[in-house]
Amino acid sequence: MNAKAASARALTATALAAAVWWLAYAHLAELSGAVVRLAGANPASHWGSALGFFVYEAPKVILLLALIVFVMGVIHTFVSPERTRALLSGRRLGIGNVMAAGLGVVTPFCSCSAVPLFIGFLQAGVPLGVTFSFLIAAPMVNEVALTMLFGMLGWKVAGLYLALGLSVAIAAGMTIGWLGMESHLEDWVRALQNSRPGAGEADEAMTWAERIQAGLAHDREIVGKVWPYILLGVALGAGIHGYVPRDFLASFMGEGVWWSVPAAVALGVPMYSNAAGIIPVVQALLAKGAALGTVLAFMMSVIALSAPEMIILRKVLKPRLIAVFAGTVAAGIMLVGFVFNAVL
Repeated sequence: MNAKAASARALTATALAAAVWWLAYAHLAELSGAVVRLAGANPASHWGSALGFFVYEAPKVILLLALIVFVMGVIHTFVSPERTRALLSGRRLGIGNVMAAGLGVVTPFCSCSAVPLFIGFLQAGVPLGVTFSFLIAAPMVNEVALTMLFGMLGWKVAGLYLALGLSVAIAAGMTIGWLGMESHLEDWVRALQNSRPGAGEADEAMTWAERIQAGLAHDREIVGKVWPYILLGVALGAGIHGYVPRDFLASFMGEGVWWSVPAAVALGVPMYSNAAGIIPVVQALLAKGAALGTVLAFMMSVIALSAPEMIILRKVLKPRLIAVFAGTVAAGIMLVGFVFNAVL
């Protein structure tokens, strides 16, 4: 079979898969109701409410995630890692931060997974502050987080989260770059900066069949890793949705509690999850009366300032630089929380 015929078959199969995806997505509410009835549960009861939430939200999130990750996997075939590094290396403070944060949006890494690419950027000659903008944006404002926020909370929340999250990544990276803290990199990382690899050769043009296969591989890699977190997060969210009294959460995460935002950030830092695991919890907290800015600040601190990330970064950064990074990002996250509470 020649390349043109293989591409035609791959595109046809993709179109059929898209139709099946849409049919499944459009009938999730019916599925949820049917499962609750089959379980013999009262939809208004604690158990029925939690079960309906889980059966509806879990497949919805996984379907949305699979679609977006597949599309981004195809897009990634047009841009090589070498071209990305070359694009960012040597960029001035400001422009480079915007570009790096934008790259983070299309890079679905958790905070720990982003660290190896962070090191690679430094080795390629990308400035420290620019690299930090990527490290902050990649776990916090990536395609996974935005897709799930859109699916669960709507486009207004997703859009405002995108704008403010990118602002935190850009401002924090610019601040670290302006402080000139390259001397606070560990010695072995600074040595890497002096031994930059040459730019790789451009790949030959791929056929559409190969690009679609790359998109499927991207799906297997990303969705295959995060689906347990999705199920765990949705299960926890379902428990909150069905069993936690509304007044209990509103008492310390509601809009009238001024200290709720910094408390939420402090609570989130010791935890570790990716967007797939924490956003269903956010949705359930909101349904129980928690303020939007407070729960989003909690979410951002969990996925952008996790304790495991700090442990990994300690192998790369000296303590003072870690403290500046954590303090700058925490301040930005708290600002986002206060803005969300004031605006929405």
